[in-house]
Amino acid sequence: MIDLAPFHFLRPAWLLLLLPLALVVWSILRRHDPVNAWRKVIAPELLDHLLISDAAKQGLFRPSHILALSWVLGVFALAGPAWEKEPSPFTEDQAALLVVLKVTPEMLAEDIQPSRLRRSVQKIGDLLALRPGTKTGLIAYAGSAHLVVPLTSDSEIVRQFAKGLQPEVMPVPGDEPGKAIQLANQQLRNSGLPGSIVLFSDYIDPGQQELLSDIRKAGGAEVHVLAMAAGPEVMPPPGSPPAPALDRNAMKEAASAAGGSLVLPSADDSDVHQLNAKIERSIERAPAQQGERWKDGGYLFLPLLMLFTLSFFRPGGAVMVQR
Repeated sequence: MIDLAPFHFLRPAWLLLLLPLALVVWSILRRHDPVNAWRKVIAPELLDHLLISDAAKQGLFRPSHILALSWVLGVFALAGPAWEKEPSPFTEDQAALLVVLKVTPEMLAEDIQPSRLRRSVQKIGDLLALRPGTKTGLIAYAGSAHLVVPLTSDSEIVRQFAKGLQPEVMPVPGDEPGKAIQLANQQLRNSGLPGSIVLFSDYIDPGQQELLSDIRKAGGAEVHVLAMAAGPEVMPPPGSPPAPALDRNAMKEAASAAGGSLVLPSADDSDVHQLNAKIERSIERAPAQQGERWKDGGYLFLPLLMLFTLSFFRPGGAVMVQR
């Protein structure tokens, strides 16, 4: 059953076309009134008595009536009657991805060549290449979190700004991924798009797990972590900045607390493909906060409009308008 309480027109300006309809119908009826000519030469009080039959009534559905109905239906269809909402057809094609990158002195360690930070930037570029057109934002963090690039469909901008990040540009030293995840979720809420967060980090302090868990419980997006550190079996080259080796358990527990999963680095792009698959599943599960629109019901009038206009293609279906 149709609920007419929210009924309205999407394009009400088209209803103005109903105004000339009255003039057109009046002109047609006056032109086709067979008694109209006699009214000019016979007194009105005599005309009714001289008529043998009511010649003005020539059937229930005259061409002028059909024209009026067709006009009204056409105007209503153009005005866009609406009474219910439907999902936007563009919502499924849009998704947001927030890339969170740790930028600290430890990320300069060279156990992953050329360094943890440079390799992270390369992996970001590989990931974006797998997701053309995705709205992507970039957040950098150390002791504080900062939005470097707001959500954009231009992946090249994200790559270029990521390349320019160095620990010395971060205003506050430290390691606070929770703040960065909070900022990323804020960007997702503002966009109104389904989305996911990917964190590039070499280490997450266990003390951050409670904050990450609270963010997730409050409705935060899933956070997938790409661990950008080698295990203790890998000896960094001489001169490499000191940094702890990969703590797989701590990273996995942090990713789980944030509702996501841990992806380990690989020499090829298999880690990026694995990460992309996880992002896709997260976006599919994430509810869009926007993306509904009023459903245009004008198309429902089209079958009737076509049926009425077909009658003008038969003999005697023409409508004459007096000039």
